[in-house]
Amino acid sequence: MEITLSRIAEILNGELKGDPEKSISGAVPFEVAGNAEITFAGSKNFLKKIDEACAGCILVPHDLPEASGNLIIVKNPHVAFARVVQLFYQPVKQKEGINSAACIADDFKYGTNPSIGPSVVIYKNVTIGDRVTIHPNVTIEDSVIIGDDVTIYPNTAILSGCRIGNRVIINAGTVIGSDGFGFAFDGEVYHKIPHIGVVTIGDDVEIGACNAIDRATFGETKIGKGVKTDNLVHVAHNVSIGDNSVFAGQAGISGSVNIGKNVVLAGQAGVAGHLEIGDNVTVGPKTAVLRSVASGEVVSGIPEMPHKLWLRSQRIIPKLPEMRKKIKELEKRLNELEKK
Repeated sequence: MEITLSRIAEILNGELKGDPEKSISGAVPFEVAGNAEITFAGSKNFLKKIDEACAGCILVPHDLPEASGNLIIVKNPHVAFARVVQLFYQPVKQKEGINSAACIADDFKYGTNPSIGPSVVIYKNVTIGDRVTIHPNVTIEDSVIIGDDVTIYPNTAILSGCRIGNRVIINAGTVIGSDGFGFAFDGEVYHKIPHIGVVTIGDDVEIGACNAIDRATFGETKIGKGVKTDNLVHVAHNVSIGDNSVFAGQAGISGSVNIGKNVVLAGQAGVAGHLEIGDNVTVGPKTAVLRSVASGEVVSGIPEMPHKLWLRSQRIIPKLPEMRKKIKELEKRLNELEKK
């Protein structure tokens, strides 16, 4: 597949400087891009190397100093590059239609152009929208509602009553609507608390592989619009996640946490139950959040603290053995002075 630079610039709404008829056949990283490929320079390090690059075209920001070669000037080169990659590398589509090896209830309602693979199990009273793709070995329990242009990858389970919005991607092995971790202790044994709520997922969400998103005890566990989760993320019962938040691998959110919009949880970050996390919060990797965090804060550490304070603390840790030695010497000298 080849696309001219003029066409790429039109799709990206960018300003082309160079040969409009130049053909591009792929999108690759900056370091390996050849004459028939497009790449991007989003950081200062790459911008300095533009004149040395061999790429057929480079996506660059508006504030680029004068440079030679084929360039497309865009607002955000990284985002533009993501769109270009989608032009050249379309995912393999499953065959349209309902596979004869699928097990589907008689009252199943579906829109136009469904694609349902073998060994899919769909319970009663399920409704899906237009152009929904369901890969093999997916289980969808009763009364689930799924919007348009949704893709569900193999070995996923969407359990009873859950709601999935439009243009949602659910990667392989994820469970949506499993029971939350709730038990009542009578002093001797734990009694299971039934979870009778649901999970609601907004539009344009992508759920990573092997996520576990628990249904609410009552009401709903809510994932807002545009949320993206990495693999192995756990969202407990009655959690509410605001729009356009991003969670990296192995992040975990305990029950009844309210998370605002545009929040970033780095890898293996954990949030204790019943807390409030404001908008535009960033939580560093392996951070244990044990208190509510106000909007706009950046926190790291165990327990969480302002990120700059955490950096200062980390610089002190390697010096602790030396500091301990000095303190012992000072104690010894102080004791000697007191004896005199």
